[in-house]
Amino acid sequence: MAKKDLIYSDQQSMFGAREIIGFGSDEFSVKEIDRNRANEIIIKNHYSGKITNHTYIHLGVYLKTQMLGVLQIGYAMNPASGGGIVEGTKSDEFCELNRMWLDDKLPRNSESMAISYAVRYIRSKYPKLRFLMSFADERCGGYGIVYQAANFQYYGEHTNIFWELDGQYFHNVIMTNGSDQSKQARILRARKNEAQKIELRQFRYIYWLKQRYKKECKLREQPYPKHYAENPNGFEKTEAGRDFKKYGRVAENVD
Repeated sequence: MAKKDLIYSDQQSMFGAREIIGFGSDEFSVKEIDRNRANEIIIKNHYSGKITNHTYIHLGVYLKTQMLGVLQIGYAMNPASGGGIVEGTKSDEFCELNRMWLDDKLPRNSESMAISYAVRYIRSKYPKLRFLMSFADERCGGYGIVYQAANFQYYGEHTNIFWELDGQYFHNVIMTNGSDQSKQARILRARKNEAQKIELRQFRYIYWLKQRYKKECKLREQPYPKHYAENPNGFEKTEAGRDFKKYGRVAENVD
């Protein structure tokens, strides 16, 4: 088995030590890539076709020397939500997996391996962070099985509102956050009467980068939800693009 370890830059930093840029082995690894390159790949390949402005960690997923995936990690869509999980947690003391795309050329279980390697990198590169959070929803038939395989803990489900417009789906925060002046937000608000409101169940997963904060968590850890029958080709990748209207519910009488 190939040895797994932190990956360092070739050049020393101004402080003398080489910089951590990834984690893995010669066979499989995650390594830092340029933000613009990551954005281009996500826009081209991710089922949403969109990026977020919250990301600051951009990792390429490599099979030997070939990059076949991207993970984007950054601030939560609701930066204040950290305090609702652990009292006093600031927006820069936790992070969220915002986007992930992996090529089907990668071997089975690459999703959970890539996330696990990203965790090892983050823990070493960003020691200030307390936990990594991510969500699965009804678009993915597995209810977050990749997070289960990567040893995240499960903290229950809630419903969230999305808006469908011209075949694209937008989180409710884009509709309601008046400070968001992005092009997407302006278009969605201007055409609100044309958009369809969709309610989806979302499943919250947390990986504790610092275990002591788990004891202070306000949420109750729960048993993993049961996933759908597993597709031997990696069903979360193949089901990720399914229509919300099949897995979601049209939201009625929701503020």
